[in-house]
Amino acid sequence: MTAPLRLLILTAALAATLSACNRDREPAGAPAANAPGATAAVTPADAAAPMGFEDKTPYADVKLTLPVAIKAQPDLHARLYAEEVRKLRQFVEGAQGELTEAGAEPDRPKYENTVTIVAAAETTKLASFKRTAFDYSGGAHPNTLSSGILWDKALKRQIGLADLFRKGADLTALDQALCTALNAAKRARVPDGAAITLDSKPFACPRASTTAFVLTSGTVDGKAAGLTFLVGPYQAGPYVEGGYEIAIPATVFRSLLVPAYAGEFGGQLVKAGDVTPAPTPAPAV
Repeated sequence: MTAPLRLLILTAALAATLSACNRDREPAGAPAANAPGATAAVTPADAAAPMGFEDKTPYADVKLTLPVAIKAQPDLHARLYAEEVRKLRQFVEGAQGELTEAGAEPDRPKYENTVTIVAAAETTKLASFKRTAFDYSGGAHPNTLSSGILWDKALKRQIGLADLFRKGADLTALDQALCTALNAAKRARVPDGAAITLDSKPFACPRASTTAFVLTSGTVDGKAAGLTFLVGPYQAGPYVEGGYEIAIPATVFRSLLVPAYAGEFGGQLVKAGDVTPAPTPAPAV
């Protein structure tokens, strides 16, 4: 046997051995990457481009809409897209399971989950987004909940209220300002409704530290003039009362900010207190 032929045989044997080793590393039952119908994992590179996602099945309709501003933060864009699409697909699977289980009404309406993310405010270091999720899962009524996403552009990570404030900062003044503004908004919406406090029952003013929020722009470009807290239905009153969005000026909490983020706040809010968007009128029939 010639030397070139022996080399060719050894090379082929090595390739076959490596291929077998790689197959051994694959999880049992995992579909081959090129198999028909196989679902590839969503990688950050793949996820960075899409600005939305939509799927309609006999059991559920789901939709994700992202803002154009998210393109400026590709790491956040990729992370949000992958996470939201994963959850929406899980929602569809859950809807199919529930609506096909024994005893389910054949004319039961489809489930729906619509997630809309919009830009809130942006500073030199921070980008803030508002996430609104409309969810109908067969209950007496759908639910609409809002939450905030705060992104440190340099650190490329999501942060929260605790990151903005000094460790151990006393948030009593902020909690009270939020409670006072929330009661004013409630009186305007339900004049004969009972006032709430930080400790009242069955409904109470939410604490700032556990309430979703977004940055709020004001009179100075590139600065946040305050925080808008997103108080959902059931948090401060019955469902029929709806949710509230309460803007608190930075003057209330400026002294509590950590040096790294203190410079991101400045100017005055265009409007403080109740800034809840007006409900969208129903389309004419």
